[in-house]
This record gives sequence, structure tokens and C-alpha cells, in this order.
Amino acid sequence: MSRSDRAPFRQGRRGALRPAASRGRAVTRTLSDDPLGGTVRRTVLPSGLRVLTEAIPTMRSVSFGIWVGVGSRDETGAQAGVSHFLEHLLFKGTHKRTALDISSEIEAVGGETNAFTTKEYTCYYARVLDEDLPLAIDVMVDLVADSVLDPDDVETERGVILEEIAMHDDEPGDEVHDTFARAVYGDHPLGRLISGTEETVTPMTRRQIQAFYRSRYTAPSIVIAAAGNLDHATVVKQVRRALAGGPLDTAPAEPAGHRPNTPVVPVRTAATVVEPKETEQAHVVLGCPGIDRLDERRFALGVLNNVLGGGMSSRLFQEIRERRGLAYSVYSYASQYADTGLFAVYAGCAPGKVDEVLDLTRTELAKVAAHGLTDAELARGKGMTKGSFVLGLEDTGSRMSRLAKGELLYGDLLPVDELLARVDAVGVDEVNTLAAELLTVPMSLAVVGPFGEGDFRADS
Repeated sequence: MSRSDRAPFRQGRRGALRPAASRGRAVTRTLSDDPLGGTVRRTVLPSGLRVLTEAIPTMRSVSFGIWVGVGSRDETGAQAGVSHFLEHLLFKGTHKRTALDISSEIEAVGGETNAFTTKEYTCYYARVLDEDLPLAIDVMVDLVADSVLDPDDVETERGVILEEIAMHDDEPGDEVHDTFARAVYGDHPLGRLISGTEETVTPMTRRQIQAFYRSRYTAPSIVIAAAGNLDHATVVKQVRRALAGGPLDTAPAEPAGHRPNTPVVPVRTAATVVEPKETEQAHVVLGCPGIDRLDERRFALGVLNNVLGGGMSSRLFQEIRERRGLAYSVYSYASQYADTGLFAVYAGCAPGKVDEVLDLTRTELAKVAAHGLTDAELARGKGMTKGSFVLGLEDTGSRMSRLAKGELLYGDLLPVDELLARVDAVGVDEVNTLAAELLTVPMSLAVVGPFGEGDFRADS
């Protein structure tokens, strides 16, 4: 056992052992030697920034990501869209690199970079050949830690984001999901658009963005993850070198704790929200509040979701598309946050078929709530859940994401075998009890299409 492996630990949420700060020393621990994956190691730097890697010697590439525990739900109403605005701006230049430098240095070695903002975190990532990982680390750490936020770039990106918002409004199949979130959460931050709106983005100032950047992008809130052909100690050394002397090279601190799950997120009573648009196809989402991401029933929910609308053999797909030909696309999904969640069914169909599609959807949900799943459906749902999880780990990007989400969102990285065992352990009674609880509440409805508010009812 190395000196770092003997460092003190503190008990984290869900009982996971977490390295504590150790008098300014980096603390390293091996988390797993998974036969279905590579060796996973975790280092907590003195600043509270965490570095996780998965070494996969059989790969010739590496995916490298910087994950920040802040998203659109952390914004006030006046700030709506600032996280997404900042995501755009960080690629526009640092004190060492111009925007062209950032893109050209990575593209010159055949790599790629990108970023995305969610309601609870923001991610910046690059994928490169293994030999070019030092370059990717230097570039990505630089852009996240030391962006200039030039006033001219703020104005340029404001125009880009407003175009992005307008483009989103032209995609009703995407817009309806945001409309559904608003139907359930109302004015709560989880009900807002990640991008913000024209009304919030237009007046946003550089000063506001800068203040958000420096107050929320702190070392304890950041997780760096990498997966591929790499050496953990070398990655940590390269990250520390890239951080040295910069804004994230700060005094010793503990890593940020989990996002609190109180107070309870308020949800609206069953509501119907209609966005009238002269579209050729109607888009509908019918659903209700679900469970949070740490709820032990999340494995049962995954199985239930797959049986209801998770594939071509699902009940909804078979009944609505295959047997009746009423919709091209129909599926169910679950979204989970720190303290709440959503369960919903989406369908895209001809406007004249909406009522029939909704009636059939409500009927299928009621059947499952009343009678549960069959043993054959349970077995199929488990198989789909396990297969999609394992097949989703076939590239370095998904493995990198798994490391970061485990650390940032769960405080725990379950080995692949344990995750599969948790799915196998799901019983039919557990799924049926959850279905009876989840699918019998009044449902909210979101509609985008050639309708008015009075054309629909909010009952389930």
C-alpha cells in the first residue's frame, strides 16, 4: 500500500468512502480493477479538484473531460441562460490562446472538442490520440480555468445564442420536452430553458457572466475525467502543471458535497400547456413527476421504462405504431435530478390522431399500473437495461462520462458487475409497486402543434 492509499477517509453520501483533504497533499486511491473495464483511479488535489481516470491499454485514443457542478438550475430568473452563455464563451480565448489557437491546436492532431450544458452540470471535453493527451489537457484546462470573456466575444456569441434559441423554436419535436418540463415545474429553475430566452439573454452583461464564472467555476466543484490509453499518475501531473499559477490553483479545500435534495422541488398539479404552431405533425408529451437519481428504485424504473416504451418491442410502440400505425415515433423516458425526476411518454403524429394516441397511451399506462408486468416482460426489460448499459461502454467517451457522473452526481462508482447485479435483483413485485405508485397520479400534458389551450384536458 502506497503512502497516498493510507490517507484518511470520510464517509460520503450512500456510504461511499471518500478521500479527505490531507494537509495540502494530493490523495490517490484505486477505485476498481474491473474485468469489464480498465483500472480506475481517483486523485483529490489539495484544492479540492478531483481527477479520475480509467486506463484501457487496448485503446489508442483518450477522451478527456472537465465537468463543472453547475447548470441552469443554479441560475436566478434574471440569469436564465448564463451557464449556457458561458459554455460558448470559454472557447473564445484565454490569456494564452485565441479562439483559433484553441481549435487549431486540437484539430492539427486530428482531435475534436465540444461542450454541453445541462440543468445540473456543464461538461467540456476533447478526444485525441493517446500520444496527444498532454496537449488536450493543456488546452482544455486553459480554456475552462482562464477564459478572457472579451466584450466583443460576448456580443458575438449573444447573436449566436439567440440564433440557437430561434432554431430550437423551429424544432417542435425538441421544444415539446421543454414545454413538458414547464408544465410540471412551472417557474422553478428546472422548468426553464437551459439556453435561456431572448428576454434574458439579450440584456445579459459581461459583468454578470464574469461574476457567475468566478463564483461557480471553483476547484472543489470540478471533476476531471479521462479514459483510454493513459497512465493515471502522468495525467495528474499534467493536470497540475496546466493548473499551476492559474485561477483554479487555489488554497486547500474539500471537494464540494452533493447537490442538496432539500427543500422538496415544488411541482404543479396536473397541467396542460399548449404551444400553438402551424406544424404538419403534432408533438405531445404526457407524464408526471418521477424519482430522484439516488432513489434505490431507479433500477426498477429502468426496467419499467423499457417495457413501456423503451424499444420496438415495448407496449406503447407495439400498440400505437405497429398495430395501428398512428405515430412514426413513440417512446417513454425518465429524467432524474438530485431531488426530483420526470417520467413521460412522447409521440409525434398527425394532428387529427392526437386524441386517439393520447387515449391509447393513457390506457396502456393504466393497464400496467393495475396489472403490472408479466414475467416475460420483466426478463426482457432487464435484458434491455443491461445490454444498453454495457454496449454504451464501447468507447472512451462513454467511459469518461461514466467516471465523471459517478463522482459528480452519485459520489460512487459502482463496478459494471455490481450494476448488472442490481438490475438482475429487480423483482416483478418491485416494478409493479412502482408502476402502481407512479402511473396513477394525474398526468401533465405538453402539446406543440396546430391547437389551442382549450383543445385538451389535463386529466390522466
